[in-house]
Amino acid sequence: MIADSDTNAIEHSERNVLLITYVLYGLGCFFFVTAVAGVIVNHIKMGELPRGGFAWTHHRWLMRTFWFTMLWSVVCLALTPFVVGFIGYGVLWLWCFYRFIRGVVTFADHRPMPY
Repeated sequence: MIADSDTNAIEHSERNVLLITYVLYGLGCFFFVTAVAGVIVNHIKMGELPRGGFAWTHHRWLMRTFWFTMLWSVVCLALTPFVVGFIGYGVLWLWCFYRFIRGVVTFADHRPMPY
């Protein structure tokens, strides 16, 4: 049985990991390599956390943001010869930034992300 102080320490530790991951993703809006570091942390932590918990939902939210951004980046790359790709990159950046901001606000409110 885990004592309350141990549970609080684990929650605090998970919140710190999430905070670092959110910082990596925030920087990832400008520097791709930090988002890659963030998604690696997400994949590692997802296997350690109970499904549907607070931290799990945030890691899932960030992972989905990363992988959908990668998918749509490839689509935009294919469309750049038709100029639509450049517009798509702008929309994609806004979407990615929105997901980052929504995650940070929800994290600060101590609420899980929808899944």
